[in-house]
Parts: sequence; C-alpha cells; structure tokens
Amino acid sequence: MRTFQGRAVVPGTCTAEALVSREGFNTLASYQMALMFGDKKVKCGDQNNPDLYKKPMVGKALCLPMTIGSTTGGMVLYAACAMGRQPACMLFSKHIDSLAASGAILGDVWTDVSMPVVDQLGDEFLQYVQTGMTITVAEDGTVTVE
Repeated sequence: MRTFQGRAVVPGTCTAEALVSREGFNTLASYQMALMFGDKKVKCGDQNNPDLYKKPMVGKALCLPMTIGSTTGGMVLYAACAMGRQPACMLFSKHIDSLAASGAILGDVWTDVSMPVVDQLGDEFLQYVQTGMTITVAEDGTVTVE
C-alpha cells in the first residue's frame, strides 16, 4: 500500500478499482461512441490508447498522466457526468489542463454526481499504480493505492 498527495481540483471521496493509462487520455475519442450510442459501461473508444481501448470506464478510478486532444474535452466530461457515465474519479500524475478541469468542475456544480479529481500526483504515482488495484481518494487530495 502506498499513499500519494496531490491537489484536489474537485474535492470528494471515493473508493474504486484503478484503470490506468500510461499515455495521454483523449477525452473525445475515448467517450464519443459510448455517449452517442448509449453504451452504459462506456467502453473506451480510443483505438490509439492500448491501455484503455474497449475497457469499461464507468465507476473506475481513471489514472492517467494528462488529457490530450480536442477542445471539446471539457464538454465531453461534463456530458458524461450529466448522463451518469463518468469514472468514479480522475487522477492525474501531471497538472490537469484547463479543458479537463472545466468539464470536471461543471460536472460537479451542475449535476448531482460525485467525480473527485486530483492532479499533480507525480510520475511515481503512475509508475506504481496498476489496473485492478484499489484506489481510495480523500477530500484533501490524498490518494491511497492498495
């Protein structure tokens, strides 16, 4: 078990199974097909991300270095929250970008879902965490990996 301290962008608590991407997360490519066609498990549609492709993202602790891709990324995250198809939390090893932050914050403010978001967890976090591990997020941005 290891503990990492990050910055709580969207404070909250949760415990969930880790789903890890070692590459940048293309929000639009990952969510587009699932949101358009009602995939309730929200299987990742980004064929350029072998860590996540075709894996369900709903209810998972999504661990990634950063988001990449389209300027619609923030709106896609908000839409996932509004539809109840968001990950349990999003955990960034690097700084969150403004688009992902805006989508996560709008999801927190404009919907009834909880999706804690923590950034600046460090490269060591992403080196340590593996898909399937249990992640616990605390309100202050403390992330425990078991």
